[in-house]
Amino acid sequence: MGGAHTRQPLALPEVDVSELVRLRTHHPEAVAEAAARRLRRPLIGDAGRLMILAADHPARGALGVGEDRLAMANRADLLGRLVLALSRPGVDGVLATADILDDLLLLGALDHRVVMGSMNRGGLQGARFELDDRFTGHRPEDIQRLGFDAGKLLLRIDYDDPGSLTTLESTARAIDDMAARRLPVFVEPFISRRDPDGRLRNDLSADAVTRSLAIASGLGGSSAYTWLKVPVTDDPDDMARVMETTTLPAVLLGGDAGGSAEEQARAYEKWRGALRLPTVRGLVVGRSLLYPADGDVAAAVDTAVGLL
Repeated sequence: MGGAHTRQPLALPEVDVSELVRLRTHHPEAVAEAAARRLRRPLIGDAGRLMILAADHPARGALGVGEDRLAMANRADLLGRLVLALSRPGVDGVLATADILDDLLLLGALDHRVVMGSMNRGGLQGARFELDDRFTGHRPEDIQRLGFDAGKLLLRIDYDDPGSLTTLESTARAIDDMAARRLPVFVEPFISRRDPDGRLRNDLSADAVTRSLAIASGLGGSSAYTWLKVPVTDDPDDMARVMETTTLPAVLLGGDAGGSAEEQARAYEKWRGALRLPTVRGLVVGRSLLYPADGDVAAAVDTAVGLL
């Protein structure tokens, strides 16, 4: 990484929580008004690549980053990090749930940015029903009504859990509904299983990721508007073979890179290699960039943009 930064990290913008609450209390229609006047852009810009910030974790009760189990619990702090990250050159947009996107609309932070609504957040982290992942977030009609640009859904498949079938079917219908509206939908598939202690784990072996991509690619009555959101395999050298499974455009997901600078540097290297593959069109990264080990959000985002 070339040693310590020579400049001081940029300060996070201050978020006036009182003003947000005032607007929500007295002028709830301000959200729809802000969405209506938002200046839009194409999903894919001239560079043909996507750099999207992910911030839909809190709605699943997943607030931790590294060893800090409540890192994302301070909403003003999270919004400040997002506003700073969205202002950096090369950042295309944000993926989040309605509460966060509504705040960003009221803050005026989404002009000329891709806005992706997070659709299914019912499979709460650690819950017994985690794999029965109901669609409790944005509906296709919400994404269309608000003039957002795409949706995203998570598809975790456990061959031993009947809840996975419910999620598969509802995912297929959501893909149909988005395609009928000509709205892109980003599907994030995993083969998952529970540990003996009951904790859900995603299998990032080459075989498991290959199967998950094959299953996700075939869902719905049309794949014309389907994108894939793909993890980097345990062995990054397997990604070329894995991505031969589909012709659908894909973005890489970042995940939690860990709490150290060394872990963050390893994550960058994993992304770098996979981004060279022909079907990979960009990155969707959240915690790794919004909560970097050294605290420098702008530098972390700029480094990730540089990989594209």
